[in-house]
Amino acid sequence: MATSSICSIFLASSLSNTTSTSNHVKFICSSTSTKISSLSSFGFFPKLSLLFPRTKLSFQCRAPCPSIVMAVASEQQPDPEEEEAEEGKVEGEDPEEEESLEGRAPVRTSTVYFDKRRPETELEIAAAYEALYGPAYSGISVLGNDVDSVDKHKEKKGFRLTKKTDKIKDGFEERVVQVRRVTKVVKGGKQMSFRAVVIVGDKNGKVGVGVGKAKEVIAAVQKSAVDARRHVVTVPMTKYLTFPHRADGHYGAAKVMLRPATAGTGVIAGGAVRVVLELAGVENALGKQLGSDNPLNNARAVIDAVSQMRQFREVAEYRGIPMEELWK
Repeated sequence: MATSSICSIFLASSLSNTTSTSNHVKFICSSTSTKISSLSSFGFFPKLSLLFPRTKLSFQCRAPCPSIVMAVASEQQPDPEEEEAEEGKVEGEDPEEEESLEGRAPVRTSTVYFDKRRPETELEIAAAYEALYGPAYSGISVLGNDVDSVDKHKEKKGFRLTKKTDKIKDGFEERVVQVRRVTKVVKGGKQMSFRAVVIVGDKNGKVGVGVGKAKEVIAAVQKSAVDARRHVVTVPMTKYLTFPHRADGHYGAAKVMLRPATAGTGVIAGGAVRVVLELAGVENALGKQLGSDNPLNNARAVIDAVSQMRQFREVAEYRGIPMEELWK
């Protein structure tokens, strides 16, 4: 009975559209069951082909198509009747009533994004990067982090430089007086490096001398410029841009003599002495190198001579007398 029910269900499901087909199915199932019962009475096993037919039913099932949601313009689509009415107006006989295409406002449509999110701007990306890894300093304007914008928000600590090509912008003018290649003898051999002497000044009474050493010339010049800014002195001058009095300076084997001069004389000096006086803003003075001609020692001798100078007001206060009595 179980076999006959299986056959009837299987064939009835495939041929259930017509009544004649169902009658035929019932006849086949009854004949099959009688054959199986007759065989089983004699002790024989039934054939498996009767229970499991050779023909297999195949069902085609299509994969569900992915649904893509796309944003559509918020404006409503015009009706075809309204379009025909507008075309009739444009194609009218009266040319004065024709609308110019230039006067029409452009149609704005919303951009289609498949991930339903708007793209991030460069500023948002840069802000997210700085929040995770700190401020970026690339020197190339990729995410809005160019050199100028970073320098504005960057905390400057002293005169520290970030690149070899950077220059300190503080109003001081730099001049390289000397660059020498020096050698340090160590146990493993000789170490070559460069020494630079740089003088800085604002041409308004401020001047300084610095020395720096490095493996490269550019780095040595930068170090010496930083050192010169750390040793800036003030040069006292009169209204004629000259020295208030005479002074002599010494440094090592170098000796420098400085003398004031009248207006229109100019700076009469040479070597490192002239460079120091020009960057200090002195326009009328006399200078003379006595002794060694080493540029570094002469420049520091000028700084020593300038440091000894005093204004008339300072001398009068120190002596406790009016400034008019200094000339008596």
